[in-house]
Amino acid sequence: MAVVLQSERERAYKRLVELILSGRLDPDTPLSERRLADELGIGRTPIREALRDLEHEGLVEVQPARGTFVRRLSLGDLHEIYEVRQALESMAAFLAAKRGPTPALLEIEKAFRKYAKTTKGRDALDVDDLGAEFHLELFRAAANHTLQTMFERMRNRFQLEFGLPRYAETNLDRTIGEHLDILDAVKRGDAPAAQQLMSAHLANGLKMRMEIFRTLDDYTPVAMEVAE
Repeated sequence: MAVVLQSERERAYKRLVELILSGRLDPDTPLSERRLADELGIGRTPIREALRDLEHEGLVEVQPARGTFVRRLSLGDLHEIYEVRQALESMAAFLAAKRGPTPALLEIEKAFRKYAKTTKGRDALDVDDLGAEFHLELFRAAANHTLQTMFERMRNRFQLEFGLPRYAETNLDRTIGEHLDILDAVKRGDAPAAQQLMSAHLANGLKMRMEIFRTLDDYTPVAMEVAE
């Protein structure tokens, strides 16, 4: 019975994550355990436990006397996410360069080079998805189980930022070039360069997403200092 309950909890968790990251749950509407259980065909107990897990991960928040809501991404959240990404992904790039690219990383490189050659048939969403795949595969190339585990635990929180509008066409050439520069450093085994290039890539990503964030209707300025 315990195994069945755990399986249902995991299924509830995965389905809720999909709904949150796809934007299909309204942040202004309280999450109803009963309604979610009915819609997903999962018991209320696994739903309740999954929501508790998601609260710990920062994807939902409990508001006293109001209920549980999908958490809105704030400017402060965005800044914190990128601080953590800087620490984890710069180290992943460093280690990947020391240990060499995986076959999957080389296939990703081919796809980026194809996108770099022509704008015909190039889609911003596809480029963005390829970038997400690149960052994940870089952790595999780093071959550090502890580092990858830390990344996996934070991955859903990182993905909140991708709920923002994706790359505009004007950003595509730059982001493709940045990924290829990192890959080149990894291939030639230049660990310091790979680390530095990843750091610069993430800094540019933060600036771009902050600009996007400020255009959103529900944006509320936050008093904070942003490191360049």
